[in-house]
Amino acid sequence: MADSLFDVLSRKDFDEPAELRAIKRYIAEHFERDAEVGFQGNAITITVPSAALAGTLRYHVRDMQQAAATDKRIVLRIR
Repeated sequence: MADSLFDVLSRKDFDEPAELRAIKRYIAEHFERDAEVGFQGNAITITVPSAALAGTLRYHVRDMQQAAATDKRIVLRIR
């Protein structure tokens, strides 16, 4: 018997993972900018609006990994 869409979605956990929240918080606190953060396979992808911000974040990848308590690779993208 097929579950209804409501039943399937009611069991789904839509909370954002703590790793992603920690990275967003790090960027907001240190750079006062918003970023889109998501999982993509074995990596965390951070999408930012400018190349200048992405270049600056490149130097802070280890700090962001420590803030998020993760060993996943961090990929930076420009919107």
